[in-house]
Amino acid sequence: QVQLVESGGGSVQAGESLTLSCAASGSTDSISCMAWFRQAPGKEREGVAFIYSPLGRTYYADSKKGRFTISQDTTKNTLSLLLNTLEPEDTAMYYCAAGPCDYNTYVLGRVEYKYWGQGTQVTVSS
Repeated sequence: QVQLVESGGGSVQAGESLTLSCAASGSTDSISCMAWFRQAPGKEREGVAFIYSPLGRTYYADSKKGRFTISQDTTKNTLSLLLNTLEPEDTAMYYCAAGPCDYNTYVLGRVEYKYWGQGTQVTVSS
């Protein structure tokens, strides 16, 4: 089992930045893929940024490229998401997710994210 705990959310003004963190514990050797998802009220959950941990390869949903940066610290088993130039449309609950995978599965976008955190709220006001 893997436990994920997010932190770093908050209320900010448009144009400001936030850094979200996700602390992983438990059987972390069993996971190779990690990601950030978000869900806004009344909307479906969407993927934001993804990383293949063994190689540090990243992928971003098109609309997030250039504003969001996913990174990892494998020595501390932490995953981060830097949110720059936030917009009111970025208001959502942000979730950290993790799962076992190989590189092909990651590239094809077919990762099953078995483990999820409780989420951290990001609210952006105009």
